[in-house]
Amino acid sequence: MIPVIALIGRPNVGKSTLFNVLTRSRDAIVANEPGLTRDRQYGVGLFSGRKFIVVDTGGLSGEKQSLDDLMARQTLLALDEADEVLFMVDAQDGLTSGDRLIADLVRKSGKSVFVIVNKVDGINPDQALADFYALGFDQTRAISAAHRKGINPLLEELLKTYPQNQSESVEPAGP
Repeated sequence: MIPVIALIGRPNVGKSTLFNVLTRSRDAIVANEPGLTRDRQYGVGLFSGRKFIVVDTGGLSGEKQSLDDLMARQTLLALDEADEVLFMVDAQDGLTSGDRLIADLVRKSGKSVFVIVNKVDGINPDQALADFYALGFDQTRAISAAHRKGINPLLEELLKTYPQNQSESVEPAGP
């Protein structure tokens, strides 16, 4: 089985940057401007002989009324097809009300969820994680996607229950 990993979170928390790191590509557009990713984007990653499919999604604002827009529908579809969810938050912003609403959404999915506290550059990682423990998820990790810090330990934990599948051919699914 090749796991599908969905990247979920508010705009500009680093989902597309992490997508590019995990897929070793530049397929996802990255800029300091919200709303660039609108549809789901698929890519294939490989770590320690384990292939996985990564799904980049547009950011959810966390506002209830916006959960019906196109990006939210695409995100909900990605959440539905995922085996694992990387719920990304921004250490620089701290815990926001939008994060809390998105946390409720991913919790209701019943999927395995890792809270990924991104952008920990220049911040004590333990301090950055502290706020986000309040979300109540078992797995919370600090990373810097832009500087590729914390990625390997995250992947080791995320993929440890999946068998090596290096010989399998994987074509990313599409919308």
